[in-house]
Parts: sequence; structure tokens; C-alpha cells
Amino acid sequence: MSNVQSTPYSQTLSNWKFKAIDEQEWLDAQVPGTVHTDLLAHGKIPDPFYGTNEKDVQWIDKKDWEYISTVSIEEAVLQQSHVELVFHGLDTYADVYLNDQHVLSADNMFRTWRAEVKGYAQAGDNTLRIVFRSPINEDLPKLEALGYPLPASNDQSDVGELGDKRVSIFARKAPYHYGWDWGPRFVTSGIWRKAELVAWSDVRIESIHIRQDQVTAESAELTAIVQIYSESERKANLHIATENENWEQQVTLQEGTDIIELPITLDNPHLWWSRGLGEANLYTFTTTVADPASQETLASQQVRTGIRSIRLVREQHEDLPGTSFYFEVNGVPVFDRGANHIPNDSFSPRVDYGRYLHEIVSAADANMNMLRVWGGGIYENDEFYNLCDEYGILVWQDFMFACSMYPGDEEFLDSVQAEAEDNVRRLRNHPSIALWCGNNEIDSAWSHYVEDGGWGWKKDYTAEQREQIWADYEAVFHELLPDVVQTEAPGAEYWPSSPLVDLTGDENQHARSLTDSGDIHYWGVWHGSEPFENYNVHVGRFMSEYGFQSFPEYRSVRTYAEESDLELESEVMLRHQKNGAGNRLIKEYMDKYLPEPKDFPSFLYMSQILQAEAMQMAIEAHRRNKPYCMGTLYWQMNDCWPVASWAGMDYFGRWKALHYYAKRSFRDLAVSVDGTSGEQFDIYAISDILSPAALTLRVKVLGLDGGLYKEIPQSFHLAGGDCVKQVSLSRDHLLDGVAPEQAVLLVELEHEGEIVDSKLNYFVPAKDVVLEQPNITLTETTENGVSVIQLTTDKLARQVWLSADNTGEFSDNYFDLLPGQTYTVYFRHMAAVPRRNAQQPEYGARAAYFMPIAAEGLKVTSMADYINV
Repeated sequence: MSNVQSTPYSQTLSNWKFKAIDEQEWLDAQVPGTVHTDLLAHGKIPDPFYGTNEKDVQWIDKKDWEYISTVSIEEAVLQQSHVELVFHGLDTYADVYLNDQHVLSADNMFRTWRAEVKGYAQAGDNTLRIVFRSPINEDLPKLEALGYPLPASNDQSDVGELGDKRVSIFARKAPYHYGWDWGPRFVTSGIWRKAELVAWSDVRIESIHIRQDQVTAESAELTAIVQIYSESERKANLHIATENENWEQQVTLQEGTDIIELPITLDNPHLWWSRGLGEANLYTFTTTVADPASQETLASQQVRTGIRSIRLVREQHEDLPGTSFYFEVNGVPVFDRGANHIPNDSFSPRVDYGRYLHEIVSAADANMNMLRVWGGGIYENDEFYNLCDEYGILVWQDFMFACSMYPGDEEFLDSVQAEAEDNVRRLRNHPSIALWCGNNEIDSAWSHYVEDGGWGWKKDYTAEQREQIWADYEAVFHELLPDVVQTEAPGAEYWPSSPLVDLTGDENQHARSLTDSGDIHYWGVWHGSEPFENYNVHVGRFMSEYGFQSFPEYRSVRTYAEESDLELESEVMLRHQKNGAGNRLIKEYMDKYLPEPKDFPSFLYMSQILQAEAMQMAIEAHRRNKPYCMGTLYWQMNDCWPVASWAGMDYFGRWKALHYYAKRSFRDLAVSVDGTSGEQFDIYAISDILSPAALTLRVKVLGLDGGLYKEIPQSFHLAGGDCVKQVSLSRDHLLDGVAPEQAVLLVELEHEGEIVDSKLNYFVPAKDVVLEQPNITLTETTENGVSVIQLTTDKLARQVWLSADNTGEFSDNYFDLLPGQTYTVYFRHMAAVPRRNAQQPEYGARAAYFMPIAAEGLKVTSMADYINV
């Protein structure tokens, strides 16, 4: 449900046409949309994602564009006191004209823009025209006026044929539009969110905030803060209702805007919990303003929220070094498991409810409980946050600033202020919002000392320039943004930058030696070419970024490349690898850790295995260090185009090996084996559930033929939320004379008679495991309406990969299979069910579910098919 208010009249503005200012031909336009997608729809440009076409469409952002629509308005609408144009997103520099009269100028794509047009509108047809000025031509003069460039390392100005002139920092526009090290450069223009005509009279509810003052299991003390506009002074009844409870207060509205606070108490509230800890219960509050005499409804609005307390806990503890960094939901410390989210498309209006649904259901299905909305993208559509609310996915929400220094002039600060107010107000009722974060990586990038984790930016500036740039930084991230959060969402948590050690605002405080506090982005593995094993060494209090790249699978690659392009250094492959060293690093690490792939399609498959193995090592190292470490968010969840990247799901939503691995490594009850030393295996039991659990640990040494050499069972109790090193066993004791290359270590965790987790470990490095071609037997049946796939093998089958021609996901994939085992997997696709209805709060909160279907063109392969055996 959107939190957009009810109005007496609302008309969605459609039937648009567009053209370049210097051209004559008008073409049909899709709204919401972009110039790029409209040009593509008319065949005026090639598919920007295909081959090397990105470089051929850079001319678009140098032109001015205009959109036009005929808006039919009835006389009755004009009788209302107020007639407004409302644009929920204009990208970016836009002038709006109604009947040739200028009514609005916009300069920030993240804002909602309103224009009172009663004085310009007429009964019948009205001509609405919007001129979008080139964001490049608009901002080049600002760069020249500044006199020196500001850092913007991901701005691919060279791709945009601008040389080193990086202008992205001047526009309040999605930073990733200008390119990133995983994304293309498409600097868009257009009406990117809904446009509408609204009309109303007398009274309007402008906003409602359900402030949560004190929440316990016994009682929720809330305050409904209602902002109401009235055309005249008048008495009114303010009525708020939810489920079977309601509250009413008689108020006197002044002429203009009033803010009225109404205390609300809910006894024994149904609390909202993050995934894994309980139900994500939601309440819908209906607010009505009525005439006290006639009881006529003057205005009404609904908002939905979940009742919960949430706190960022930064405290010192005598048993742990430094300062904690974790989130507490309803008084319970939460270990956050998840990933960083980027926009799902380079052209964000193409992202519909179904794509959001797929991402959030995929996150929940992979046992995640947090996504970080990264600061180089967009403040996401309402659907994204609604789904996070419904599935219990916490949201770390960045403001849209990333990897750049920004100007601090009055005009820029005013725009940022309005942007922040708009978006905090829009999102503050979502229970999933756990944190507002000022920016991504700017604090650390400014650090002078590269060896201490900074990017060394400030060394390129004079002392006077450094002072000004840092003062501008502090004005935005240590003054303006925290003030907006505190004013618009009192009690919400704010963190100035990620990563960050402390709140001091000291520009020299980001030093690697201080990782015992704050959140950490660890990129020694990947950017630093450090070994995977360093994931076990560099563990901070909250790991908010780390990652490793892979390619998408073959059928995804073929959407942008021909067979002749399937070579690591081909122009197409390099165009679809935005990290300059990316392909080299993948190959370098693959040579170190995995057998050599036999051809390029095999390289694609092996790259996914490599990525997944790296991320499993990182995730489990973080979880084993609980409660010192209380969060692990890998980079990244998704892609905005088909590309080699750090994503766990590719652009088409296909789960890579990483997403399946993450699903296993993020289990609520988990077992983890640390065999880093090669001589000893430390086995941990990990709980992220509230209640204690009676568990059985089974440590087994098996032969490659599946035969059992040794079994060591152990029963124990694990407290809720605990992590315990349960047993340490030496390699020699486990093998007991068995040749290491002929054995595997299987560790199973059993709870209430069911194996809830298991990990298979090898006694030799992965590239030294001798593989023969297995004969994998596959049977697919339907049992009680469920599609069931059973697999067996006659020889060790590593990294068994199931694929199907039709759209769907497997319950598990990329797993190892031993002789004597029967492994069962389910194939299913996502089916949408009716979205939660505000009038039916008893309806289940989940907006979709996985349902079984038969896998068409089912295929099974393993690592032996991709190497020379």
C-alpha cells in the first residue's frame, strides 16, 4: 500500500508524446518512462544492453527533450478550490507548462513536485508540456565555475565522451546513471514516476506519522502526528481507527497547516518482527477528519505500519574490544544477514511489482533478514518497502550519495534538504526501515592515508580546498541530514557514512586499526588480491560490504553476446565488465583455487562456483565471530543489466551459485566448519532463533565412494541467539590413516529429528580433488501436488547444477553429491497472491509464495562436465 493520501479527485496523466527539442516528429511515450526506453520502443536506437551499444547512445544525454499531453478536465473539477499537477518523479532538470504558462521548474529527480494550476486550467482539453534540459549541458558550467574537479571516481565521463569532466556530483539524480564498476552509463531524462492531476477543497490531510514512543509486548505507546491543511478556521473531529480500536479528538483547525498529535495506546500489540524471529505483523491506521455537526468526512488517509522498537546499539562491553554495532528489534539483538541492493534496472521505470516481488521473496527464501539500499541508486518505489515490511526484511537505507565529494552551495543544500524531507516523510512509517545512512564510502575515500583504508582523495587538493570540501561534507552529512531525520522521524537511527568508525566527524578517524568499532567494507579479497582465507582474519563489528565477482550463466550472457564474442578479452566481454581488473582477477583467483575450465561456457560456470565459495567463507567467518560481529551484508544482491558483477542474482533474476550458497550459509540454525589451518577443524553451532534448541552434531568421515569411515555424534543444548565452538578435531584424528584425497568430512546438525544444516569439507584443496565423470540419475515425480526431483550418483559429483528451460528456482542447487546418497530437490516458480488488503488485516502478510511446477528441459551437470577429466 502506498502512503499517498486520499483525495476527492485524482486523474492519472497518460497519453504522452515526446521528441527532441530540435526535431519535428512526435512519438508516443510511455509514462512512467525514460527517453532511452521510448527511443528503443520506436526502434530509434539499438538495444543499449546488447554488445557494445552502450557507447552508441551517449548522444542522448546531450540533447533537450520535451513531452506533451492533452489533459481533459471537467468543469466540476475546476469548481474545487485547489487543482494541482503532482509529479512523483521528474528526471531531472524540467520546466512544466500548462496551456503555455510556466507552472513549475524541477531540479531533483528524487522529489515529489506539486504545482497549483487552477488559475491556468480550463474546462475541456488542456495542453501539458514538459521540457527536460540536458543534465550534461546543465552541469558543465557548474564544474567550470567551481574551478577544480570534485572526486567522482565511478563517473564514467570518458564513456560519455566528456573526457575527465565528471559532472554527476552537481545533479540530484541517481549516481549510477553516470556509470559504476558494475553498471553502464545511461544518463536518462523523463517522467520516471507517476504524474497526476488532483483536485480538492476545504481540508486535506498532508501526512500522517505513527510515531512509536515506547513499545513492549504488553503495550505500545504511539502518537499519531497528523498534518492537516484547512482553508479556514473550523472545528473538526479527528478520528483514527485500526482493527477493532479507535481514538477520537475534537480539534480546532486554523487557516493553513496544523500539526495535531493524538496519543494512541495499543494493549498487547501484535509486534512486527524481522524474518526468523516472528511474524511481520502489520496494522493499517485509517485517519478521518469530519465535520462535528454533520459528521461529513472532509478528508481521509490510510497508512500501514508495524509496531516494533528498533535500536542501533553502540556500546562497550568488558568482554569484547571496541564498541558494538548491531540492531535490536523489540529488545532482541539481531544478527543481520543479507546483501546490498542496487536498482533492478538501468531504466528504473521498467521495474514493476513482479520484479520487486521476485527480489524480496528470493531474499526471504535465502534466509536473509536485511537489505541495504545503497546510496548510488534511488530511493526505491513504495512496492519495495511494502514487500520488505511484509516479509520481515530490515532495510538499511542510504541517502543517495556515493563515492563522490559534493558541492555545498546554498542552492545545492536547499535541494538536498527538500529531497531528504520528501523521502523521510514517505518512508518513515515502514517498520522495515532500521537505519538512515548519510552516504556510501565518502568518509573513508577522503582519508589521506591509503594504507589505512582511505582512497587518498584529499592529498590532491590545497589546504584551502580541503578545508572547503570537508566543510561542505560536514554540512550535508553531519548537520543537514541528521537534523531532517530527527525532525521528520524522531527516534529513527542515523549513521553519517558507511563504513565509519565513530560519529566524531573527524576527517582522519577512518583507520584500519580501528575496526573494533563501527561498520566495515572489507575489499582486501578482490580489489587487494588477498587470499580467500583472509576473510577469516579481517572481521569487524558489522560487515556492511565485501564481495567477489562472477559471470552470469551462459543463456544470460548470450542475451548480449554472440558466440564469436565468448572470449575473456573480447570487446563485448570487456564492455560488460565494468571493473577494470575484473576479468583478470576472476582468472587469477580461479587458477589459485579451482581446476581449469575446458572452454568459455565452462569458465562462466566455474566463475560462479569461485564466487560462491568465497562468499561462503566470508559469511561463515562473520557468523562464527558472533557476538563480536553482528552483521554480514555481501555486495551485491542484484544487477541493473546483464553483466559480470558481484551480484548473487543476475539481471534476469536467475539465482547464481552464490544465492544458493547464501541460502545455506544464512540458515537460522547453522553449523560452520573452520578448517583454515589445514591441521584442525573447529566446528561451530550457530543460532539466530529466540528459543533454546536441543541439537545433535554428527561429524562423519566418508570415503569418496560414500562409505563411512568414522562417526562422532554429540548432543547438546544451544541457547537462543548463541554461537558456540562445539568441538575441535585434528586432521590426523579424523583421517586416522585414511588417504586425505580419498575422504571427505561431513558435519550434520540435527534438530527435533531433522537435519537442519550440513557442511561437506575436503581434506585437500578443491583443485586437488580428483574427479571422474559421474553418472547422475535423476527422477522427477509429483507428490501431493509437489514437484520432486531425486538425484543419485555412482561417483563423487561436485557442484551439481540443475537447470530448466522454464522460469523457476530450485530449492537447492550447486551442491556436492556422494554415492549412496539420495538428494531431493524441489522445483517451483513464484506465484503472486492478492496483496495484503488494508481492509482485511487478517490476511496473511506474505504477498507471494513458491508453488511447484514441472521442470521443462530439466538438465543436470556437475563440475566434471566443465573441466578435462
